[in-house]
Amino acid sequence: MKLNVKALALTSGLIWGFGLFFLTLWIIFFDGASGNVPFIGQIYRGYNISFTGALIGLAWAFFDGAIGGAIFAWLYNLLTGKLKSE
Repeated sequence: MKLNVKALALTSGLIWGFGLFFLTLWIIFFDGASGNVPFIGQIYRGYNISFTGALIGLAWAFFDGAIGGAIFAWLYNLLTGKLKSE
């Protein structure tokens, strides 16, 4: 079975992007917007615990998840094709 690279990339990007977005809103709702930048803020430039930061994190995480999903699907298809031919 081959994976659709574009579909997995889009799905991974949406899940990671909206996951980070809603996690940020959850933190704002329960702890308030703080000046503390979590570890993910060191990876994604411009991300912080605010609504604007949540939108910036959504964009960064979408592209990060999409690239990761595409690489995973490509490697999966490559390795399953090689294993079946042996």
